[in-house]
Amino acid sequence: MSRPVLGVIACNRMVGSEVAQAVMNRYIRAAMTYADVAALIIPSLPDLMTASEVAPRIDGILLTGSPSNVATRLYGDEGGDGPFDDSRDEIAMSMVDRMIDARKPVFGICRGFQEINVALGGTLRRDTSANDTLIRHHAPDDVDFDAMFDHRHPVELADGGMLSTAYAKGALDVNSVHFQGIGTLADGLTVEARAPDGLIEAYSARPNGAPLLAVQWHPEWGTENDVDSQTYFHLLGKALRGNL
Repeated sequence: MSRPVLGVIACNRMVGSEVAQAVMNRYIRAAMTYADVAALIIPSLPDLMTASEVAPRIDGILLTGSPSNVATRLYGDEGGDGPFDDSRDEIAMSMVDRMIDARKPVFGICRGFQEINVALGGTLRRDTSANDTLIRHHAPDDVDFDAMFDHRHPVELADGGMLSTAYAKGALDVNSVHFQGIGTLADGLTVEARAPDGLIEAYSARPNGAPLLAVQWHPEWGTENDVDSQTYFHLLGKALRGNL
């Protein structure tokens, strides 16, 4: 039997002196390995294609993390720190809508977690590494790239939730690499995990029957050495096969 096909969102990134459609290999390799799926990259080029053309051709979508931030105007705010990727915003938001219309799985990691919330009417906050009432959700600026992903904290899993059921335990230790987070959770989303300071770190839903699961942390980082991270992608594989 052929495997399900996962669409993976791309970002507009500078490679040398040119703009490229880019997604880090770690997202694609983790998804293809532990969800056991084929994958196609979805370019963020809204001037050349629409989500309605893409959604019928894939079985689910993964919205990845990115150095860029969701444009603040999309959740009724202004200002904010870039970089921004308006073209990714447009494709991602419309892909969320079209996949839900088609009752197909929508999964998100980091930026993807944030943009799904915005697509469904929620808001973001931009102080998760600079507010003294919160734990630090990002490593100090002077650490190297690998050490950035070594910055970790626990999350408490919601009783009876999709994650607590899958993990058969009440808490996880996760990496934390984000300057922004959930402000107001969109209507219809259910909290799956919270940080010790109360910040929402995962949510789920079944809008129109579409399995939806997103996390603020990065299960694609070092997945081969982390059984808990592998479990997230096992859930993705189940969702694409209609078993979640």
